[in-house]
Amino acid sequence: MLKRVAASFCLRKAIIINPVHQCANRTMGQDKDDLKKKRKSRSKEKSVELVVANEEKQMQQQQEKGEIANEENQKPKQQQQANQNPKKKKKKQESFPFGNYKNYYGYRISNDMDEDPRLKVLKKEWFLGKDCLDIGCNSGVMTIHIASKFGCRSILGVDIDSSRVGDAQWHLRNFVRKQNHANQAKTGSGETKDLFQIVSFQKENFVHTRNLDENRYDTILCLSVTKWIHLNWGDDGLITLFSKIWRLLNPGGIFVMEPQPWKSYEKNRRVSETTAMHHRTIVLRPEHFQEILLDKIGFRTVEDLTSSLSGVSKGFDRQILAFQK
Repeated sequence: MLKRVAASFCLRKAIIINPVHQCANRTMGQDKDDLKKKRKSRSKEKSVELVVANEEKQMQQQQEKGEIANEENQKPKQQQQANQNPKKKKKKQESFPFGNYKNYYGYRISNDMDEDPRLKVLKKEWFLGKDCLDIGCNSGVMTIHIASKFGCRSILGVDIDSSRVGDAQWHLRNFVRKQNHANQAKTGSGETKDLFQIVSFQKENFVHTRNLDENRYDTILCLSVTKWIHLNWGDDGLITLFSKIWRLLNPGGIFVMEPQPWKSYEKNRRVSETTAMHHRTIVLRPEHFQEILLDKIGFRTVEDLTSSLSGVSKGFDRQILAFQK
């Protein structure tokens, strides 16, 4: 009986205790679940915070980029182009170490001039019916006008630059065409003396060439050329020039020279390494040329034509001398 009571008591106790135990177990499980949920929630919150922080950071970077872009847009276009494009190299300035300028007569003959002022000091008897040579003719304007005005039998223009020789040939064709049109308007006939048979041009380095050795001339011109020969070939080149002119002239022939002054040498001495080198070694100055031509080369007389020269462009008021063999 006692055992039964004890068993019954235990059973009741179990019945009473078990619900409590179960509640406790349930409570503990809920706490764990809540803890897990809290941890998950916290981790989520941290993740959200990180995401928000990253988004804020990205927005800040975008804003900064936007501000930079706005600043760039506010800069002058020229400055932006300078930033985008590297500085372009300046075109190298074209050099003319032999004085072979493209528009030489454009400098010498102004728009209000009918002709080159030097034509006025040249004497017709030096050219009429004569064989003539123009050394360093450039684009041939002076050569053509001498032939047309003074009636040369022939005149050859030589230049070291083939481009200038091409210019001279173009000027000759153009001059003849205009002259024919003018004659046709006056007389009704386009016929005129054929300058193509009188005037010719060819490329030559006069100091070194031997192509002219067999020729002989009554008049030789060397206008504003001595400086360039002097700077490029030194004193030896200058003496070669004078000696060759003497040799190519017929007895009684005329040599017309327009030397550049020494200050002009100073201005152009750096056009090439060669000219700079020779400039340092030159002994024979332009003021000595007259003495050299008379006493060393052998010309008999000299006439200074400068006093008759007028209307010359600034910088070209140079001495013009006529030597007779």
